Amino acid sequence: MSWFKRDKPVDGKLPRLEDKERHVRTEGLWQKCEGCRQITWKKDLEANWNICPKCGLHSQIDAVTRLRLLLDNGAYKEFDAALRSSDPLEFVDKKPYREKLKEAEAATGLPEAVICAQGKLDGRAVQVCSMEPRFIGGSMAGVVGEKIARTIERSLEAGHPLIIVSASGGARMQEGAVSLMQMAKISAALMRLDEARVPYISILTDPTTGGVTASFAMLGDLNIAEPGALIGFAGPRVIEQTIRQKLPDGFQRSEFLLKHGMLDAVVPRLELKQYISKALRFFVAQ
Repeated sequence: MSWFKRDKPVDGKLPRLEDKERHVRTEGLWQKCEGCRQITWKKDLEANWNICPKCGLHSQIDAVTRLRLLLDNGAYKEFDAALRSSDPLEFVDKKPYREKLKEAEAATGLPEAVICAQGKLDGRAVQVCSMEPRFIGGSMAGVVGEKIARTIERSLEAGHPLIIVSASGGARMQEGAVSLMQMAKISAALMRLDEARVPYISILTDPTTGGVTASFAMLGDLNIAEPGALIGFAGPRVIEQTIRQKLPDGFQRSEFLLKHGMLDAVVPRLELKQYISKALRFFVAQ
């Protein structure tokens, strides 16, 4: 009750409160929007699929939530869940790569930075790869590339449309050339999909950069992005330092790329499922 009335002093001093009593436990219950700086109750934000109710900023969502958003009843069958990255280079920077993998798995509950699954979107069977940005920045490792390539093969075999949701900082440096090889492997598999006339829709979210942008993220029959997503190869700061020029406002954001012909559409998160369903009806009718 010391919040509401002042305790009577004992020997001229107020009784000392324990540290646990001194602080109201609100950490993690509220989230400040990076756009408008509005503070929102975190559960309300999550109920709105991490879209700021004031300014509409699209914050990141995890791979599982993304599948729930896109697929009917949030139901899906996961494939290749047992695949895990090794440490081909025995890489060590501030800590061993193996430790980073263990920490990322503990933090996300996932074995790698992508979930590959089959489900239904508006009643139509689809193959979906959903990248997890919290797993070492959603970086593309050898296993990520292998899982995506296997999903493309399943899509090709069954004739199911393919959807890849990118959320990645690019190729994973801890695996060196092994990670870079995935760009060519996935691109070659997508070429076979294109030759078979099986639709591939690429969804680019914040961020989609590096080797992911330079390969499968920009190879869709339809390339669509969420509002405000950072999309590019090198980051804007690196580009500015290289060319020694100030970049225009909004550079490398999805709206800028749409204006300059790099994207087909920018679609709000809550409209994505309906938009993709309409697009697939068009592709399949051709």
